[in-house]
Amino acid sequence: MKRNYSKELENIIKDNSENMPRLLIHSCCAPCSSYVLEYLSHHFDITLLYYNPNISPESEFEYRVSELKRLVSEMPLDKEINIEIPEYNDREFYDEVRGMEDISEGGERCFKCYEIRLRKAIEYAEENGFDYFTTTLSISPYKNSEKLNEIGERLAGESSKVKWLPSDFKKKNGYKRSIELSHIYNLYRQDYCGCVYSKAERERNKNTAGTES
Repeated sequence: MKRNYSKELENIIKDNSENMPRLLIHSCCAPCSSYVLEYLSHHFDITLLYYNPNISPESEFEYRVSELKRLVSEMPLDKEINIEIPEYNDREFYDEVRGMEDISEGGERCFKCYEIRLRKAIEYAEENGFDYFTTTLSISPYKNSEKLNEIGERLAGESSKVKWLPSDFKKKNGYKRSIELSHIYNLYRQDYCGCVYSKAERERNKNTAGTES
């Protein structure tokens, strides 16, 4: 039976209704973070970890950082949201996906990319006393929520300190709301995931569509 990660998250929120657990959220970008923050800031003490060594070029990385900072400064959230930004190092991505360069978007290279980022998140969460960790990635209809939750649960299973917060943020109109919030805050919505391989695939698709038309 297919799991309802959205319902599982709701149950965890109910179980912690009298507490304010510390939650580390891996953030991929401002648009994806918008709805997640709007939803979870009422229930958790949140820190965002912007760790995305897959993003290329560095100027794209920095622009997404600036948009995330602007979003957090402009959104009327319940409490202050901290943002942690490890130094940009795209070698951490390229070294891990070597040999997967020709795999299509949405395949094993992407799953490895999920794990790179989630592993950094749980390491940070363990070192800094968080109760839970999760990622904004599941809000995207182009990301595999089942795989994200599988990786997150596996990593949490290796830890005695931090729990995985299950999610499928695209549910309950989460993705739709993220688009609405992106318009409200005039956020930059990138048209590729971030890595050079996704950008090349996007360009190929654009060229194919242009030729067909």
